[in-house]
Amino acid sequence: MDISHIDHIVLTVKNIEETVRFYRIVLGMNVRTDARGRISLVFGRQKINLHPQGGEIDPAANVPMPGAQDVCFMTKTPLEKAMAHVKNMGVPIIEGPVARAGARHSILSFYFRDPDGNLIEIANDTETSPSASPGV
Repeated sequence: MDISHIDHIVLTVKNIEETVRFYRIVLGMNVRTDARGRISLVFGRQKINLHPQGGEIDPAANVPMPGAQDVCFMTKTPLEKAMAHVKNMGVPIIEGPVARAGARHSILSFYFRDPDGNLIEIANDTETSPSASPGV
């Protein structure tokens, strides 16, 4: 099997409207509602399907629950600017910037939580972003 990329992930959330508002305002994601009324957050060529806690769509994870995810999103926005935006939105930054090992290259990251407590990591690829240096 030759896996090429992730198409989508699913987040189980306490409140879809609050989650949509957070991801739109803080992370700039777009919202899509399909013909069945299911809501997704769309960015690049990927999406995050949102399932309400207690209303998961089968088949689902064995123990779907809000706040159990740890997700890293890559950004082309310089990390300092991304961090300033998150702070300006009133979202506390937990850690960062810190150097990490990404899937393809070294990355420089910072961390915060979404409304359900999921850990969100925002990162610059240090191989391609001149403003993202591990010394920040």
